[in-house]
Amino acid sequence: MRVKKGFSLIELLVVIAIIALLAAIIFPVYSQAKVSAARNGDIARMNALRTALQLYRQDYGGYPPALLGYATTYTPGGTDVVPAGQLKGFLYPKRVDSLATFRPAQNRDEETLVTTAVFPAQDPRPVGSAPLLDLNGDGVVDGNDDTLGSRQAFGPADGPVCKPGFGPPGNCATDPFTNQPAVANFYALSGFEAAPRPDQTGERYELRYSLFWSNFAIGTGNPGFGRGSAFDDPRQLGYSEPPDTTVVLWNTTFRDYDGDVLKKQGTRDLALFLGGGARSFDSAQLDERSWRVLPR
Repeated sequence: MRVKKGFSLIELLVVIAIIALLAAIIFPVYSQAKVSAARNGDIARMNALRTALQLYRQDYGGYPPALLGYATTYTPGGTDVVPAGQLKGFLYPKRVDSLATFRPAQNRDEETLVTTAVFPAQDPRPVGSAPLLDLNGDGVVDGNDDTLGSRQAFGPADGPVCKPGFGPPGNCATDPFTNQPAVANFYALSGFEAAPRPDQTGERYELRYSLFWSNFAIGTGNPGFGRGSAFDDPRQLGYSEPPDTTVVLWNTTFRDYDGDVLKKQGTRDLALFLGGGARSFDSAQLDERSWRVLPR
């Protein structure tokens, strides 16, 4: 009589252990490769937006106030949003032929989903403690260059961003076409200009692209602000001939959070500078200084 042989219990356990070991090795590698591919895709999209912005500047002599454009409705004050794909925006479809260019890799928002945005958090360090450039022309980069006027004008507590010319955040003037406050609503899929960020209230959308950021440039009701200044940081797209170190936009898609608290370690963000391609950047620095960071 022929006896059928099978696997013993020990052999089965060895096979299972080998499979588990291989899975523990392969899955993290696959996950890392997937993230790397997503980052490379976002870098390519950010560089494509930079090229489109340069083409826009050649045509009009300056950069546009928004990337995709402000969300709109079919009728003034209505609720039916015009899908982003039907929009004739600043860059789309003439200079950017696909909506995917405005959408970070992990963004799955629909074409009609609209959100309001606030300015990112302001630099928490005391004014005068974090100079970046020689703004007063004395040949020295010191605390005298780091003034209130060259700092970011607004932060999240000030409220939603207004359309250009309609007032400071949270106090938007009435839009004569809609008879409602001229809040700058953005298409959520345009994640390179308004991106979500967790906080204690749940989630807010932060502005990532703007022509002007500082008190000198925007104005806060102070008579000395809002008119530009020789002592302002020139690295803002709204000024003529901004230098190559000007931040165009930044990408926080790959940040690590513990609940609503940003983990401070690692270069998880991507920053796009006017004089070069998008590159990895320290998340903590961008979170604290946003447009005021310098290329490394």
